[in-house]
Amino acid sequence: MGGVRNLVRQEILAGQLADLAAEMGRPLRIVDVGCGQGTQAIRLAGAGHQVTGLDPSPELLATFRADLGEEDAAVRDRVQLVGGDGLDAAQLVGGGFDLVLCHAVLTYLDEPAPMLSALARCAAPGGYISLLVRNGLAPAMRAGLRGDWNSANAAFNTLDYTNSLGLAAHAHTPAQIDTALAAIGWVRHRWFGVRVFTDHRDDALPQAEVLAALLAAERVAAQRDPYRQVAALSHLVYRRATVSSAPAGARAAPFSGTQSE
Repeated sequence: MGGVRNLVRQEILAGQLADLAAEMGRPLRIVDVGCGQGTQAIRLAGAGHQVTGLDPSPELLATFRADLGEEDAAVRDRVQLVGGDGLDAAQLVGGGFDLVLCHAVLTYLDEPAPMLSALARCAAPGGYISLLVRNGLAPAMRAGLRGDWNSANAAFNTLDYTNSLGLAAHAHTPAQIDTALAAIGWVRHRWFGVRVFTDHRDDALPQAEVLAALLAAERVAAQRDPYRQVAALSHLVYRRATVSSAPAGARAAPFSGTQSE
């Protein structure tokens, strides 16, 4: 699971997804677009949902398969893995999914709108889209909390940055995502923050009692302003404005550069 930052991300996100699934009140058909090593997908399959994982990386899918192999047969049988680009998701995995996940993918796209349109094509009429993005409302927070003042000052003026792997990346505000998805008939259902208090922490896991208190604080902060506004990540959940599909050929709106909510 790695250090405290990754554990907080995975645990808080897993709880939010479990709550969303509970709202629907039945086993779901889920597709995880850009599933990577499958941390959330495996947990969802363990909870009884049918999960399809889609990713273009053979290496990450191999890690997913290896981790899935440690699960019991019932969980393994609920997971299907497909190699390919998320832009082709509807052609590769079909549609009618109750929940479409796309976590930490938009961050690496220069123009997310085509991917958002692709995700919408995978969703059932009453389905949801779950997005995890770098929070564009407070891009200077991590650098500032670490005392990296040059990086903090630079982050005030742009949503573009270079991540810890040296990759070009982009933060997004909830308003940007809202506008893009509104163009194809989707509205925001939920907004959570992820890693409110721990994004600047690289230390190992604390003792169990401290960790439990930390996660409890993160769970509460994830749902409240102003805390979620300064979280490292935004977990945004969308539903169709109506159960009817968007007009044929509708596309998500291109992104603007605004940082406002």
